[in-house]
Parts: sequence; structure tokens; C-alpha cells
Amino acid sequence: MSGPSDYQPTNPALKWIERRLPIMGLVHSSFVAYPTPRNLNYWWTFGAILSMMLGVQILTGVILAMHYTPDATMAFKSVEGIVRDVNYGWLLRNTHAAGASMFFLAVYIHMLRGLYYGSYKEPREILWILGVIIYLLMMATGFMGYVLPWGQMSFWGATVITNLFSAVPYFGESIVTLLWGGYSVGNPTLNRFFSLHYLLPFVIAGVVVLHVWALHVAGQNNPAGVEAKTEKDTVPFTPYATIKDAFGISCFMLFFAWFIFYMPNYLGDADNYIPANPGVTPAHIVPEWYYLPFYAILRSIPNKLAGVIAMFSAILVLAFLPWLDTARTKSSKYRPLAKQFFWIFVIVCVLLGYLGAQPPEGIYVIAGRILTFCYFAYFLILLPLLSRIETPRPVPNSIAADVLAKTGSKTAPMVSTVIALMVAGGLLAGSVQNARAEEQETPPSLKWSFAGPFGKFDVGSMQRGLKVYKEVCSACHSLSYIAFRNLADPGGPGYTTEQAAALASEYKIKDGPNDQGEMFERPGRPADYFPSPFPNEQAARAANGGALPPDLSLITKARSYERGFPRFIFDFFTQFQEQGPNYVDALLQGFEEKPPTGVTIPEGSYYNKYFPGHAIKMPKPLSDGQVTFDDGSPATVAQYAKDVTTFLMWTAEPHMEARKRVGLQVFVFLIILTLLLYFTKKKVWADAH
Repeated sequence: MSGPSDYQPTNPALKWIERRLPIMGLVHSSFVAYPTPRNLNYWWTFGAILSMMLGVQILTGVILAMHYTPDATMAFKSVEGIVRDVNYGWLLRNTHAAGASMFFLAVYIHMLRGLYYGSYKEPREILWILGVIIYLLMMATGFMGYVLPWGQMSFWGATVITNLFSAVPYFGESIVTLLWGGYSVGNPTLNRFFSLHYLLPFVIAGVVVLHVWALHVAGQNNPAGVEAKTEKDTVPFTPYATIKDAFGISCFMLFFAWFIFYMPNYLGDADNYIPANPGVTPAHIVPEWYYLPFYAILRSIPNKLAGVIAMFSAILVLAFLPWLDTARTKSSKYRPLAKQFFWIFVIVCVLLGYLGAQPPEGIYVIAGRILTFCYFAYFLILLPLLSRIETPRPVPNSIAADVLAKTGSKTAPMVSTVIALMVAGGLLAGSVQNARAEEQETPPSLKWSFAGPFGKFDVGSMQRGLKVYKEVCSACHSLSYIAFRNLADPGGPGYTTEQAAALASEYKIKDGPNDQGEMFERPGRPADYFPSPFPNEQAARAANGGALPPDLSLITKARSYERGFPRFIFDFFTQFQEQGPNYVDALLQGFEEKPPTGVTIPEGSYYNKYFPGHAIKMPKPLSDGQVTFDDGSPATVAQYAKDVTTFLMWTAEPHMEARKRVGLQVFVFLIILTLLLYFTKKKVWADAH
């Protein structure tokens, strides 16, 4: 259904090409002259947003792959190397990681729009099925990508999900062994997932081409659910749809940029900043938010094989929608009962997502089974039944009649719908955090200089924190992701290159072998990284009662605590992401001489009211007067804790100030662009209305 193209190139070279390969004529007929229903609302813009997001994910993914090392011993460190040492590597990583969530958010809205307006009905069955295939490919690609950072949640998520295939009769164990490349998740698994994660986006792009092709053959659906009959029903794709899509994409980019520059870890898991450890299982293994409804369906069924079948059936049932819903009226806009049950279905999906983040016990299991039944009942019982018994309202005779019939503002209902979905999403996201947090006393929220959109590191506090680390923490804890040269980087502790070199020379670095084949010690250089206090993990454990002191480079990102709903919603707008610093500060001050009455802790442990379980192997590290500051700051535990936490926040994210500075520039640009596109759209569409 591409529009008639009158494209005639004037350049002789283009004429020569066009006669032999009419690619420009194809583009003109498909994306310029293509007739678009004139009554499309902004929910249709998400098709263009998805095309843009696919391009963003492929572009950033290809560049990230140039620096990533798919090796179990180096993957985690290579990701940190990208963020810290590659020019704008933090921007690439944030864009790609947050982009996965934005991609799924857009595809869910796109699918729900198609479900509401009946975009799966004849003659668009193939179009819809291709969309389901794209969704399945996206889920596989997203899962494999989540494994690549090789953090704790990546490793254990891969272990749990791949184990599901063992439920397949006869071939299950062979499938799992093939996926793992061995008898457990390890280096071959990571290599397989990296290869497939790199390949599948290009497969998705190929299926998207088929999806667009099918769209242009069948034509676009529209809110009225009636087919275009005359030229009055349509407008050319360019400039009408292109300027409207451009405005929608610009608005979406503002939302996307908020995550990239101000809330990069909002949708992530703190455990994934801990290197993968097969010997330590996280308290709660929870997938990313976009898998949670299906994870809840899986866990709601006690039989493993039946659960796996139900989980995959929950997706595959979508492909059969054109034959399950046989109602002649396409759009739920004119089907009162279908509209009500559609919104009930959306609520069921959100609640399933909430349950997917909860522990599989008690009332959560019962609720999961009820909602799983409701999910399948919507497709297998309700839609076929409504097709037979529902009496729809009169449908407009044409798209032009639908446009003329519109009165009043449609903004309020759309805004209320968006707000309702945001609140529901906040409930879902807040529940994820609830499930991932241990029951423990909540640390007090402190005021940090680096908080907020304009926050910066306090240079004096960082320098004092470095002194606390050197004199106290470095006896047990390493700082392996920070080089001495980083101390002189912009946005850092404010040392000069000479001062950083002088500090490095105070350390003895093991090097070699020399010409005689022997290892030797030499003074540190700016390019060296802070040395570990122990030669290996076994020595570290032996010196600390069997406990392994964690590396402190990422500790403020690798620790968090429960915020929950509704504070989780407010955190999004206030840019609150200081759970890690609050926790580390509180932990350092949370030691008590004796546990409360009735509380016992294992021998060789110490009581800390903020530590999960309260029994910690580390003795109280700080005491008043332990470190003297040259600037006259108080020599108190509270001051030590705040200063060393500020320093460790910088070690976790050395480019934080650059991130916020670039973010401000991007937001100014996007706001101006959005306003210009809005007024341009108003002018372009003035005649069409």
C-alpha cells in the first residue's frame, strides 16, 4: 500500500542508478508519498520510537563490543574499563543499559496499543505475528545482554533461567549442557551469549524490515478501526507523520536522557556491581523488570515443566490473537466491554510483575496462580466470548468522519492514562527493590555534595577520605580499579600530576620478571593501580577470620537498601540514588559493643545494626582521634565515615561530574528541539485538521 511515487531524479548519476536499482523511488513511495490515516494519535509514534531505539542499541552495542572481553576472568573488569578509560565510555554503557529498558517499555506500549485498537485483525495477521517474533527475539537478546557484565545477578540469572530447559523431557539436560558449554555456567557460556547477543539484533533488524513491509502492504490501522477509502482519509507520510513522529521521539528522548545522565542505576541491581561468584548465591535472584510478569507465571505453577510451558505459552498465545478474537469491530474504542476488560488485563499484567519480584511463598504464590489464570482467561475465554455476545457502538463510516466527529480535548484522558501507568510502573519497580533488599534497619539519609543534578564532589572531603583509606582501610581492602593517575583527573580529588606521582612513589609495586627471571619491587608510578594488601584471596581470608574483605572501588554502587513504594517514585524525580553512600556511612558508624538483649551472633563476629543479619566479621574500623586531618576538620568517626564514603563514591564513578555536565547540555538541546518540533508540527498539521 505504498503511495504512488512521482520521484524523478534530475542528477544524471542518480538517473543512471535509478534506472538500474530504483532504491530512491522505493524510499519515496514508502516514506514520503505513503498514505497515512489522518486520525492516528501519539500511541502510533511508538513504532518510530522503536525503530530509533533499535538503531541506538545496535550502534552502542557494536562500539561496546570493540572494547568488551568475553572471558569469565576479565568480563567484569573490561566493562569497568569501558566506563572508566574509554572516551565517553560511561555514556555508551549508560545508553546501552538504560536503552534496553526503554526499548522494552516502548515495545510494551506498542503491543498494548495494537491490542486495544485491534491491529492484529484481518488483513494484518502476518504483521502482528512478525511483531510477536520480534518480541521473542528481543527477550532472548535482552537476557543474553544482561549476562555479559558478569556480575552476581548476571551469573545467577543465567544459571536459573538456563536451568529451566532441563525440564524438557529427554533432551533437557543436553540443551542445558549445550547452552552452558559444559556442566555449569562459565567461560563457554559467556562466549556463546556474547556471540548471540551480537548477532540477534541484526536478525531483529531483518524481521523489522519484514514487519514494515507487511505494514505497507496491509496499510496502517487507526483508532477508528476502519480502512481508508478516499484521499480525504489519509495524508502523505512526509511531512505529516514524519514531523509528528519526530516530536514524539524528541519527547521520548527527554525521558530516556533522564535515565542516562541522572539516574543510570535506577533500574539496575546493586548486586551486579559485585563480580560473579559461583560460591555465593544472592538473597533474591530477580530478573529485569520487563521479564517479571512471565517469571511470576513460571513460579506460580509447582511443576517445573508445566511452569516452563506456561511461561512460553503466555507469549506464544499472542500469535493466535487474530483467530481468538473474531469480533468484526476492530477498535476497543467502540467496544465498551472489551475496553473494560482490556484495562483489567493491563492491571493483571502489572500485578503479575509485582508478584514476580516477591519471594515465592505464602499469599504471593496463591495470588500468582489466580492472576496466571486471569491472564490466560483473557485470551482463551474472554476474547472469544466477547466476540459473540458484545454489541459494539456504531463505527464511523470513514476516517475523515472520525476526525470530524472529534470534539473537545483528548489530552486529559491520555495524561491520566500515562499517570496511571507510571504509578503502576512505580509500584512494580518499588516492589523489585523491596524484594532485593534484606530486612535491616534503614540507614539515615544524609546530605551529600554530589547529590542532585548539579551536585559535585567535595574536593576537601575526598582528600580527607583518601587519607582515611590509606591509614585505615588499605590494611584490608583493595582499590583495584583506581590508578594513581586518576587522582589528578578532572572531577577527582584535585591533586596535580606531580602530587599523584609523589603519592604513587610511596607504594611498593611488585613487578617483573627482570632479566634474571626474578620478581622485584619498585616504587609506584602514576600508571599503577592501588596495590592489594594481600597477595591472593586465600591470604586475605586467612588474615580476616575466613571472610574476604571486598574491593572498595565499587562499594557505594554494590550496596543498597530498601526504599519501596511510593518513595521509589519520588526518587525518580528527585534523582535520589544515594542508597549506597548512606549505607556505607551508616555501616561504619553502626558498630555496637554488645548486641541487643536476646540477639546472639556467631563467635568471631561483631554486631552492626545496619549490616544484613547484623553479624559482621570486620571489627569496628574507626574510632575518634584515629586520623588527624591537616585542614583542622574534626577527628571523629562521623567525619571519617562521611569523608571516606565521599572518596569511595568517586572511586565508584570517577566521571560523575562529566555525566551531569553533559546531561545539562543535552537537556537544553532536547528541550529547544522539542519546542521547535512542536510548533512546526502545529503548523504542518493546521491544514490537515
